[in-house]
Amino acid sequence: MGNGRMQNVEGRFQFLDSVQLKQEVGLISGVSLIAGTMIGSGIFMSPEWVLHRMGSPASSLLIWAACGLLATFGALSYAELGTIIKESGGEYIYILRIFGSFPAFLFAYTSVILVRPAGLAAVCLSFAEYAVAPFYPGCSSPQVVIKCTAAACILLLTIINCLNVRLATSIMNIFTAAKLLALLVIVVGGLVLLANGQTQSFQNAFQNTTAGIGAVGVAFYQGLWSYDGWNNLNYVTEELKKPEVTLPRAVMIAIPLVTCLYLLVNVSYLAAMTPSELLSSRAVAVTWGDKVLGSWAWLISLSVALSTFGSSNGTFFSGGRVCYIAAREGHMPDILSMAHVRCLTPSPALLFTSAMSLIMIMSGSFTSIVNFFSFIAWLFYGMTISGLLYLKIKKPELPRSYKVPIIIPIIVLMAAVYLVVAPIIDQPQTEILYIVLFIFSGIILYFPLVHFKRHPRFLQRVTLHLQLLLEVAPTTRDAN
Repeated sequence: MGNGRMQNVEGRFQFLDSVQLKQEVGLISGVSLIAGTMIGSGIFMSPEWVLHRMGSPASSLLIWAACGLLATFGALSYAELGTIIKESGGEYIYILRIFGSFPAFLFAYTSVILVRPAGLAAVCLSFAEYAVAPFYPGCSSPQVVIKCTAAACILLLTIINCLNVRLATSIMNIFTAAKLLALLVIVVGGLVLLANGQTQSFQNAFQNTTAGIGAVGVAFYQGLWSYDGWNNLNYVTEELKKPEVTLPRAVMIAIPLVTCLYLLVNVSYLAAMTPSELLSSRAVAVTWGDKVLGSWAWLISLSVALSTFGSSNGTFFSGGRVCYIAAREGHMPDILSMAHVRCLTPSPALLFTSAMSLIMIMSGSFTSIVNFFSFIAWLFYGMTISGLLYLKIKKPELPRSYKVPIIIPIIVLMAAVYLVVAPIIDQPQTEILYIVLFIFSGIILYFPLVHFKRHPRFLQRVTLHLQLLLEVAPTTRDAN
C-alpha cells in the first residue's frame, strides 16, 4: 500500500529534479527587502525607549548612529560570507557549513519555532494597533480586534508569498516607497521646525546622560530592533540575480540610507517635542503628527500601518526560507523542504511559519520581545561572524568576489559579545535563563531525530499525504 502510494506520488511529480526556487530578486528588490524590513514599527515607537535608557538627546542620537554603523559592518561581513557560501539560509547555512550540524540545528530549532514567528507576530500586532486606531478615536482599541486584525495580516501575507515570489517582492517595493515617503515627511517637517528656531531639545544635549553598561546595552537592543533586517538578503541568496554583485551593492545602498533617515527622523522628533514630552508619548510618531500636521495627523497612523505591513512581508519572505533551508538539510521534516510545483515557492515552510506566528498572537502580548529577540539574535550573529574570521584566517584561498577588511568583523564580534554579556552582568533576568534552556532543549530532539536518524514510520505516510494535498515536490539546489 505504502509502495504503491510512493509510486503514485513519483508519477505525479516525475519532474522533481527540475523544481527550483526562481532567481527573481534583483538589486532594486534587494535594496527594498533590506530597507523595507528594517523600516518597520521600530523607528515610530523605539525612540522614547532609547532616550529613556540613555537619559539625554545627544547620547540617544549617538546610539542610533552607532546602531547604524554596527548594522552596516555586520551586513558587509555577511556579504563576504554570502559570496563564499552561495546558499540561502543566512546564519543557519553559514553555521552549518563552518561549525557543523549540531550548532546549526540549535539555531534552526530556536529560529524556526520561537524567534522568527514571535518577531513576525509582534510586527503584525504593531500593524494591527495602528490599522484599527482610527476606528477607536479617544480610547484604546479592543485586544480581540487587534489580534484578529494581526491574524488576518499574517493570513494575507501567507497567501501572497505562497502564490508568487514576484508578487511578494513587488509588494515590498511598493510599501518601501510608501514608508520612505512617510519618513521624508517627518524629516522635512523637522527641518522646517529647526529653521524656525525650535532647538530647545539640543541645548545642554548631553545633560543627564546614563553611563551604565547594562543601560547602554539595553538601549542598543531597542535601537538595533529598528535596524533588524540588515541580514535578510542572505536568507534568499539562491533567489538573487548575480548574488556576488547584488548582495554587497544592495547592502551598501540600503543600510546607510536607512541610518541617515533614522538620524534625521530622531532630530525631527526632538525638534517637535521636549525630551520629557517624548518620554511620556505612547507612540512618538503619532504625537509628532498631532503637533506638526494638525488635522492631517491621521496620515502618520496610516504610514505606520503601511510601514509595519511592508516590514512583516519582508520578515515573512525571508523567515520562511530559514525553515525551508533547514528542512532541506535534514534538520526539519522533509515536507518543509519542498516547493509548489507550479508557483515554485516554498509554501509548506511558509505555512508552518504562519501557523507558529498565529499561535504566538493568540498566546498574548509581546512586551519583552525586543530584549529577548535581540539577545538570541546577537548570540547567533556573534557565532556567525566568528565563522567568517575563521575562514579569513584559516581558509584565505577560498574564492570570494568580495572581501571585507578583517577589522570590521572583529568590531562586530566584540559588539556581539558586549550585547550578550553586558545586560546579564548589569541586570540579570530569569527570562534569559529560560531562553538558554530553550535553546539547549534542542539536544533532546537532535540526537534521536537528526544524528541517529530514528524517524517514526508514520512521518513518511504523513509527508506523502501532505505532498499530495499541497502539490509540492522536493527541490534541487541551484548549481550556480
